[in-house]
Amino acid sequence: MSLNPQPIPPVPEATVLVAVAAFPKGNLYLRLRDELGVFYTDCDFDNLYSVHGQPGYAPWRLAMVLVMQFLENLSDRQAAEAVRGRIDWKYALSLELTDPGFDFTILSEFRERLIKQEAQAQILEQMLQRFQEKGLLKARGKQRTDSTHILAKVRELTRLENLIETLRYALNTLAEVAPEWLGANLQSEWCDRYGKRVENTRLPSQKDERNALAVTVGQDGLDLLDAIYAETAPMELRWLKAVEILRQVWLQQYYAPTPEIQLRSQKDGPPSAIRIRSPYEIDARNSTKRSTNWTGYKVHLTETCEENLPHVITQVETTPATTQDQQVVTSIHQSLADQNLLPNQHLVDQGYTSARLMTQSERDYQIDLFGPVGTNGGWQARAGQGFDLSHFQIDWNQKKVTCPQGKKSRSWKKGKDSYGNGIIHVEFRQNECKECPVRSLCTRAPIHARGITLLPQLEYETRQKARERQETEEFKKQYALRAGIEGTISQGIRGFGLRQCRYIGLAKSHLQHILTAASMNLVRVFNWLSHTPLAKTRSSSFYRFAFSDCLSK
Repeated sequence: MSLNPQPIPPVPEATVLVAVAAFPKGNLYLRLRDELGVFYTDCDFDNLYSVHGQPGYAPWRLAMVLVMQFLENLSDRQAAEAVRGRIDWKYALSLELTDPGFDFTILSEFRERLIKQEAQAQILEQMLQRFQEKGLLKARGKQRTDSTHILAKVRELTRLENLIETLRYALNTLAEVAPEWLGANLQSEWCDRYGKRVENTRLPSQKDERNALAVTVGQDGLDLLDAIYAETAPMELRWLKAVEILRQVWLQQYYAPTPEIQLRSQKDGPPSAIRIRSPYEIDARNSTKRSTNWTGYKVHLTETCEENLPHVITQVETTPATTQDQQVVTSIHQSLADQNLLPNQHLVDQGYTSARLMTQSERDYQIDLFGPVGTNGGWQARAGQGFDLSHFQIDWNQKKVTCPQGKKSRSWKKGKDSYGNGIIHVEFRQNECKECPVRSLCTRAPIHARGITLLPQLEYETRQKARERQETEEFKKQYALRAGIEGTISQGIRGFGLRQCRYIGLAKSHLQHILTAASMNLVRVFNWLSHTPLAKTRSSSFYRFAFSDCLSK
């Protein structure tokens, strides 16, 4: 195995011209290889392989093939065939024209090695390091982040379909690993119920009939679990993945222990963050954002947005669909810090901002987390009348709050919110609030005194400054730069198949997103080197006609 990429073998100029003419991406590979060299070496992937045994195919080439595969949206077979038969690929990979290539299954094995060693991020990080060396990427500039939903590689299942398919998955697994044991414990009616893939159109349409079938399926599942966990059953059956999924789904969907099988109500069901939606894809979660409902994941893309440099994707974060945007801000910043790519200003939408995160970003990473924050949510602020928090004077040193009528608070207690973050509870005296002539403008509580919840001082002041800043014209002008990340997401979806998962599982989907980002970077850097301008925002024929007509008037 070669430890470093070999020199580019000599290729006749006429042959190179034929390759460029035959394949649209040919010029891209040639230009990038000539100007940037290679992005990977075998040393980058030393931890993926044992030091003993027969040498394998050069890892640096496999890494590059994966990126090129996603750039052209090829299957493993098509990518292996491109290595074997395309001159532009051979040139980019430093291969002789007579090189026979490799079997396509090597790509799947290499992806498994990357995931097992948690080395997926190296694909993007090594590329970014090369960009830094060439002056195409610099730290302490401006970057922007946004997310989009990703559809899991499984079909949507109703609740009843999920129950039947979970039990069928367990039976299919047992039929493969323990056929004799299953034959001794099989109930005759199971063959008709679970022999074929369930289709919702073939299930009862009436609610009572569907509930009755769910109870029957629940009893069948419990009977199977009782047999598996019996003392006479082989111990290894309990550790089968399909059996564990069956056990978890039954705990999530049925009350237990109860004298009779009964489905859980929606109120008593598990939260979406842990609810299994399909036995074949246990990492995918169901979520709803505005009018969009999906089962799968979220991907968060972070890119540079400097005027005089290419816009390069610097960080990729893949999360379950139910993960809130605020939860990934710290991990994004830490990942950028590890690569020495932290920005001075990080442009995000309101989903990523909070007073705590703004304070933390400035304190720990010297980053201006630039985006709108939520406005005062009290009923007084929404109604536009009454006394909201802004009407109260806070003395942080004396730990006192003065109301608009001049009354001082009686208590100041530190506490925690539902997420474990620090807050301060402030209360006024009940007798003073009860006799207040403007009580109706201050609180709607019939008996209790006015209470106020404050953030810690630094976070409170950070939020107040952010609210004042976002009302200025300068903020709106700077924040307009964030809109460009929408184009990046659109490019990923329409040009690189970002919306749909290729693989099963969160780890494999994350690798897909990293490879997609790396392939997008190649296209962007090539366009930059070729002086290709950014595409303008698309507009309809009528809009262009109406706009030009308005200008003429």
